[in-house]
Amino acid sequence: MSDLKKWQPEDEDFWQSQGKRIASRNLWISIPSLLCGFGVWMLWSILTVQMLNVGYPFSTAELFTLTAIAGFTGATLRIPSSFFVRLCGGRYTLFLTTTLLLVPAVGTALALKSIDTPLWVFQIMALLAGIGGGNFASSMSNISFFYPKKQQGLALGLNAGLGNFGVTTVQILVPIFMSYGVFTFLGGGEPMELLKPSGTVTGTIPAGTSTWIQNAGFAWLITLVPLAFVLWFGTNNIHTEEVTPKLPKAITAFSIILAMLSIGFLTSIIGLWLILPASENGSGFGIPKEIVLLLVLFGTVMLLKLLPGTIRSSLERQYRIFNNKHTWVMSIMYVMTFGSFIGFSAAFPLAIKVIFGYSHIMVDGVMTHNTTNPNGPSALTYAWIAPFIGALIRPVGGWVADKVGGALVTQICAVIMIICALAAGHYMQLAYQSATPEQYFVPFFLIFLGLFAASGIGNGSTFRTIALVFPKEQAGPVLGWTSAVAAYGAFYIPQVLGEQIKATTPEYAMIGFAIFYSLCLLVNWFFYLRKNGEFYNP
Repeated sequence: MSDLKKWQPEDEDFWQSQGKRIASRNLWISIPSLLCGFGVWMLWSILTVQMLNVGYPFSTAELFTLTAIAGFTGATLRIPSSFFVRLCGGRYTLFLTTTLLLVPAVGTALALKSIDTPLWVFQIMALLAGIGGGNFASSMSNISFFYPKKQQGLALGLNAGLGNFGVTTVQILVPIFMSYGVFTFLGGGEPMELLKPSGTVTGTIPAGTSTWIQNAGFAWLITLVPLAFVLWFGTNNIHTEEVTPKLPKAITAFSIILAMLSIGFLTSIIGLWLILPASENGSGFGIPKEIVLLLVLFGTVMLLKLLPGTIRSSLERQYRIFNNKHTWVMSIMYVMTFGSFIGFSAAFPLAIKVIFGYSHIMVDGVMTHNTTNPNGPSALTYAWIAPFIGALIRPVGGWVADKVGGALVTQICAVIMIICALAAGHYMQLAYQSATPEQYFVPFFLIFLGLFAASGIGNGSTFRTIALVFPKEQAGPVLGWTSAVAAYGAFYIPQVLGEQIKATTPEYAMIGFAIFYSLCLLVNWFFYLRKNGEFYNP
């Protein structure tokens, strides 16, 4: 595809004559690319459940950590990814970052072939899966440049919402692929046996059934290989002063992207080492995760500025977003919406398995949580429904926000999320103290559906607010930056839930989240719903 040296989406004549057609093509190619990114990133939300079912020799805390590692790296990689499009062009960026997903997909498949594979190998694969999480920032930044402001709420909602179906896709299709030996010619090896019941969307699979767990990685070859060709031949770079002022050659663009991703990986590795206990290949220093997150964010931004030449000068120009207070306000609001969606998506399957899949009974005066519950719901049968609803409804959030205002929609979502978080915590507390936790599953599950729906609608409404609050040059990088900060929810929520489940108080995690949502409610009102504020209901 040729580079677009003239691009004026705000010009109605240009938009109707050629811009709309080109933008639509790039959007509908971007969506499956982003879907695969989310799918590979969230792969560990399903794998950890099946690894527990198969009997890999890892504790529940270590399995939650694998999901958290993928979340942490994916969030960090969004920081450099926020600036790829202006430096390297949208076509080059989407092609390379999507093709790189083959590395964690195939690597994970090979690692899963043996139950004796050490924890550190799986930690590396989870780290590499973060590439898929980083892709969101560059994808959203790219699409924001293709559409006029009045249509960005819907366009970005479609890209993010349908792209987020990668979470649902991995939670529906991967369990099915693991049930059949369709990729054994690639991975070799014999199937493993389920030691505990598993499931798919069609129902429970009993213990003793064969499973090809390595297919969880090999399945992505079906889409990633042909998608690479579609991206290369079907998308465009926008070579204009406003979007990509100095478009490099493809090989140079790839080198820049890889160098910037390497910085994100470096800071992620250091941050994870500081956070993780020694038993999980960390330092064991016990530094609070909140402090480490701030250090990683600051360190990544500063190291990127050390890159030479035009990269540094371009980044310095884009770093002006940090002088705008609304960058920080919208980062907080996006943590509430997308951070909750992706964090709960990562933790939800394993939380169902641990809380409802075991009977919590008293043994010699001590509450135990390791007796398999024969009546427990299958996590792999139900977990996909919640993120499916959150992703499906996200474009609706953008559409409604275009009609009534983004801040108003976000405010309503915050109220719903506060109520749902407190209610979910209540039922988690009841279930984790019961010998028959399945009796609390239906209300717990329905409440979480409401929490996901509110977070999904709020995702779409925040896009609308960003599009109107920031100038066009800043809107793309701001979308990338806020998504990077929010994506740490994929690390923070599994870590916090895992810690509180281990402490037998999972409800404390939900109460903490509800308090944060309450603060977001006040922030949103102060900046965007006060009549005398700088912006009103953008």
